Amino acid sequence: MFESLTEKLQNVFAKLRGRGGLTEQEVTDALREVRLVLLEADVNYKVVKDFVAKIKERAIGEDVLGGLNAVQQVIKIVHEGLIELLGGEHVKLKIADTPPTVIMVAGLHGSGKTTNVAKLALMLKKQGKRPLLVAGDVYRPAAIKQLQALGEQIGVEVYDIGDKQDAVAVAKSAMGYARSNGNDHVLIDVAGRLHIDDQMMDELKRLRSSIDVTEVLLVVDAMTGQDAVNLAQRFNEALEIDGVIMTKMDSDARGGAALSVKAITGKPIKFIGTSEKMDGIEPFHPDRMASRILGMGDVLSLVEKAQQAFDENQARAMERKFRENTFDLNDYLDQLRQMRKMGPLDQLLGMIPGMGNIKGLKDVKIDDREFNRVEAILCSMTIDERTDPSILNGSRRRRIAAGSGTSVQEVNQLVNKFGEMKKMFRAFSGAEEHGKKHKRMPKFPFSM
Repeated sequence: MFESLTEKLQNVFAKLRGRGGLTEQEVTDALREVRLVLLEADVNYKVVKDFVAKIKERAIGEDVLGGLNAVQQVIKIVHEGLIELLGGEHVKLKIADTPPTVIMVAGLHGSGKTTNVAKLALMLKKQGKRPLLVAGDVYRPAAIKQLQALGEQIGVEVYDIGDKQDAVAVAKSAMGYARSNGNDHVLIDVAGRLHIDDQMMDELKRLRSSIDVTEVLLVVDAMTGQDAVNLAQRFNEALEIDGVIMTKMDSDARGGAALSVKAITGKPIKFIGTSEKMDGIEPFHPDRMASRILGMGDVLSLVEKAQQAFDENQARAMERKFRENTFDLNDYLDQLRQMRKMGPLDQLLGMIPGMGNIKGLKDVKIDDREFNRVEAILCSMTIDERTDPSILNGSRRRRIAAGSGTSVQEVNQLVNKFGEMKKMFRAFSGAEEHGKKHKRMPKFPFSM
């Protein structure tokens, strides 16, 4: 996410580090480079021009150039400017005064509209809500079947009254069903098009005027850059949207759409897609995203992901096992699975402040297939074997290798690394007991 933009901005500010005060010319030269970086990232030209002008005015006007921490002050001003550019503050979904809250989700074909309606429903379900998905794309039976399949996958009911029905009739009927069924949120997947046309907009307008819609969210593809911004602008002019769901943010190395949409449309990004998985959606926080862009990490989002993935009681039990050195391969398998719920590791590393600046680390690509192999080996073991790896003789290891589709050598590597980790934990626990700090931390056998 924003990999290219982050790297280039860090290079700009790296040239200034180590200096005391800054001259006005040095700031001007640096901001000229920032301007070029943003334009290369496909940020709207007018947005870039206004952004750089504001940063320059603040940097010079607040008399920070002669100070000892001038570079940090300029970076702070850029950070605050990015937060403002991205929307200022997190904007939550509106809640209807009288249930149900109705969210109409629009977008063009290929933007991920139907998938993200389901992702949003799953997020609400995890928050204790009772969402109802509504198949409002009456022109494409495939879209209805897709929504039904996704609803079954996430355990959320999908309302549909059959093909070739009027979308307004479907929505009205769904509202009556939701009220009688106790659904507090209704998410309508409306018909998409290959491009914006009058028929599409007329239907959306009829839908909005026929039922009490709380929110209209537009799904746009971050990878399309300024086309996504132009689409949001046209939808907003015709329909008055309330916010944007920006998909494929995990693949967007440039970030032009995210940095332009609020300034151009006046409408906030409310959610971003972070992976293809059904839980790959998260609320959009401008301050956290600005920190990610500047390589400052995003600790709050990392903590939230950890809280969602790890059970508090399990965490306490695991801490006790670490201290008592009773941690076994059953526990390791549980921890591996819980950690994978947090998302791809390369994304998690990007949330840790300073990780992006460590030489060599930013180029490391963590292959999920390594985790799959480790998990396959562990699952091919019996509970007794995971509890006591010392019973793993040659025949058992050959059976595990055959069952996991790996080699005996890979099984040996995993078992040996786990044994080394246990020794380190033993030494670490012993040092703690004697009031000493152990310098070496154990290395988990995540890879072969």
